Amino acid sequence: MPRLPHPAPEALRRDPLPLRGRTALVTGASRRGGIGHAVARRLAAHGASVYLHHHVPHDAAMPWGADRIEEVTASVREAQGDPGARVVAGPGDLADPDVPAELHARAAAALGGRLDILVANHALSGSDGTLDTIDTGMLDAHWAVDTRSVLLLVQAHARHRAALPPRTPGGRVVMMTSGQDIAGGMPGEIAYALQKGALASITRSLATTLAEHAVTVNTVNPGPVDTDYLTGDAYEAVAARFPAGRWGMPDDPARLIAWLATDEADWITGQVIDSEGGFRR
Repeated sequence: MPRLPHPAPEALRRDPLPLRGRTALVTGASRRGGIGHAVARRLAAHGASVYLHHHVPHDAAMPWGADRIEEVTASVREAQGDPGARVVAGPGDLADPDVPAELHARAAAALGGRLDILVANHALSGSDGTLDTIDTGMLDAHWAVDTRSVLLLVQAHARHRAALPPRTPGGRVVMMTSGQDIAGGMPGEIAYALQKGALASITRSLATTLAEHAVTVNTVNPGPVDTDYLTGDAYEAVAARFPAGRWGMPDDPARLIAWLATDEADWITGQVIDSEGGFRR
């Protein structure tokens, strides 16, 4: 088989808008302090049209509280690199098994009928505990939101991409995990760690399945990220375990995820990627 020629010099130069013309659904993008918002801003800055999924009742029940979706959307629009791209937001309770496919279809329709990039960033917070304190309700709740809904979204994405012309470029899936497989694990959040571990374990199988549709599948572990959930001495103790002396910020994993969405990452699939800034466990 002949070796491919070296890229032309102009092909080596970075496009300032590498996602122009592409479309993306980012789930769990309901707070300006969250990773989903940061990912959406990066994708929009790269030229993509973006659909922001939110579930305000979840945030409203958490200590950090809910954000104003209008302001979240406006923040993403401010970052847009392509003035012709679209930024749309919509709700969805992903604990309902019918919602993932419906959300995917709604996002595709809102962005012109085609969806290229799926970033499954959402997760259930709280309702968890140690091995001694977890119960069936906790396990079922985390399964429904953290794992089942992600797989149903990926299923919808695979079916959507299969209906496009063969080898349509730009197909991407990025899931999120939490370092539960790294030393120490997450003994205080057994239900969450179990379901996030399932996503890490299924990454390669999904990548093999979606390869025929020219879709890459990768999972990102962002490590501890400051999304406004911890303060005081506990916050400082975590910061001290990073070589840089600071927490990861939402834009740290967002840069990686946005790059995985570009054509530069076309040869990377089936990987669980730790992006933790050298965090010491």
